[in-house]
Amino acid sequence: MNSTGAQARDGEPPRPASPRREAAASATARPSAAPSRRLPIGAEPLPGGGVHFRVWAPAVISVAVERLDDAGGISGITALQPEAGGYFSGIVADAQPGTRYRFRLPQGSFPDPASRFQPDGPHGPSEVVDPDFPWSDDEWRGRPAAELVLYELHLGTFTTAGTWSATMAELPELARLGITALEIMPIAEFPGTFGWGYDGVDLFAPTRLYGRPEDARRFVARAHELGLMVILDVVYNHFGPDGCYLREFAPQYFSTKYQCEWGDPLNFEGDHAKPVREFFLANARYWIDEFHFDGLRLDATQQIFDASPVSILAEIPAAVRAAAPHRQTFVVGENEPQHARLARPPARQGFGFDAVWNDDFHHSAIAAAVGKREAYYLDYRGAPQEFVSAAKYGFLFQGQWNQWQQKRRGTPALDLAPARFVTFLQNHDQIANSLRGLRLHQLTSPAIHRALTALLLLSPSIPMLFQGQEFGASTPFLYFAEHHPALASLVAGGRRRFLEQFRTIAAADAAGSLAEPHAPETFRRSQLNLQERETHRPTYLLHQDLLRLRREDPVVRDPRGLDGAVLGARAFLLRYFAADGRDRLLLVNLGGDLTLRAAPEPLLAPVDNLGWEVAWSSENPAYGGLGTPALETTAGWIIPGPGVYLLSPHPNCEPARAKLSEED
Repeated sequence: MNSTGAQARDGEPPRPASPRREAAASATARPSAAPSRRLPIGAEPLPGGGVHFRVWAPAVISVAVERLDDAGGISGITALQPEAGGYFSGIVADAQPGTRYRFRLPQGSFPDPASRFQPDGPHGPSEVVDPDFPWSDDEWRGRPAAELVLYELHLGTFTTAGTWSATMAELPELARLGITALEIMPIAEFPGTFGWGYDGVDLFAPTRLYGRPEDARRFVARAHELGLMVILDVVYNHFGPDGCYLREFAPQYFSTKYQCEWGDPLNFEGDHAKPVREFFLANARYWIDEFHFDGLRLDATQQIFDASPVSILAEIPAAVRAAAPHRQTFVVGENEPQHARLARPPARQGFGFDAVWNDDFHHSAIAAAVGKREAYYLDYRGAPQEFVSAAKYGFLFQGQWNQWQQKRRGTPALDLAPARFVTFLQNHDQIANSLRGLRLHQLTSPAIHRALTALLLLSPSIPMLFQGQEFGASTPFLYFAEHHPALASLVAGGRRRFLEQFRTIAAADAAGSLAEPHAPETFRRSQLNLQERETHRPTYLLHQDLLRLRREDPVVRDPRGLDGAVLGARAFLLRYFAADGRDRLLLVNLGGDLTLRAAPEPLLAPVDNLGWEVAWSSENPAYGGLGTPALETTAGWIIPGPGVYLLSPHPNCEPARAKLSEED
């Protein structure tokens, strides 16, 4: 964490105002009863004019609002009144939406820690923002978990323009495809002109790189018109190393008790923790209330340290729901150690998250598709039982010993329903955690890619696609982050060391092949080419049809129960039980053709007086497949591979006529 002192918008120390002008412009915020505020900190315009400022700054003896004119000069200074607990507040009568300002402390002038907008980036002045917006989504109620298909999206690379407005133009097509919820990668202000967003420093300020705050609101409003939920990815475990000025106001924001992987950990449980908790709970409410986001995705919750009787991790989902009592919200957590407690309700000593990311499913899929057995893939074989268990129980590691980590991984989660888990074949981390940032379809055969896509989108957990996955994007997704030269070198070195856990990347012949995170070309290469929706039409059609099937087949959408069985070294089945007895059977073969002369497996048995017919196949030639013959024959089950086949009951209960050779 760097605290670099007072800086003007050009990154240089601010010019002192002339003594005469400063004296003339100085004033003290008028005393008054505290106005009704939306949030406890930041700058809020008042209905009758003026702006109320409030900041937590226990490290200093005085705070003043330093207002700037259009040229960046100081136009006025207003002292704020101290409050109990280290807060300072007051009304500045001649401030209004659009006013740019800094907080003047004894040691210099700095942006507002709760700034609503940083038009010149994190080192520049803050801007007062009007929270009112002409919303048109009063009837919007969100979507239940059973309808969710998540789509992870990075605003800077989804379109070449990289803005809210450009991405908004693509929302109708995403909705038509069958996406129901967008998961937007972090938007909190960060330094540089491009980055993933996980090193944000102004958590209340949507970054200027994608547009203004009102552009973000228009985006969400349009998404709601189209039936799309919008989930925001937030980072509540650390602040970025450049542009964070919190220590100037309150070193108490940070903890010395713990260690965080990416920066100084936050103080959620020690002395002075109450205002820190208030800061983050206010931030959670802010995105839901003032921007109408439908929920949050919390990054790396294992790095949010809090041993309080009531964890901040339990208070955040409650704050989200309280901010939108008439809407269905969704809070999902990333948690590498796989703590099931996140997804249990408070009544069962849980934290009340709606779902958690399931890395185990991804790791098994990569092992099956690519054969990776290095680094964190070491403990996965991609075997059929892993996929059956993931479908039924979510996490594969629920407390067993993990060879790679050399410790127990996970906690018991057998009580959690499949809808408590988000599964994926790709996400921002997992694509970029490779030598060249390639997508899964570029690492395996087309048939296996189609099969795993079908398994993902027809499984009972909540599926998530990463931008471009739906059309087999040819563009990579690399790690990119622009920093000043000294920090850029440190970040690039840290990235290389992290990836050296993979023996292949650490090999001598891979040296120099990693893209430099700070290079503009690394960022540009990661931008999607949306015209590939047409040029990669078979893959796009595959995803479109699977999403329609997931949405329209009542048994796949909402099974009464689910079970599975292993059929071979690379094959398994899942059976979806229907309330009316008309079950569905999903046959998955990730190997070569499989013949079962005898089938002593009850889950293969047909429904009374009915046979099985193929209702959908990943080997449909429209998707680039090779066609699908009858699977149940008089010579046994013959399951072509690789492929996935959804079977439904059919009045013709007789198997197809077939004869096998002696070799078979």
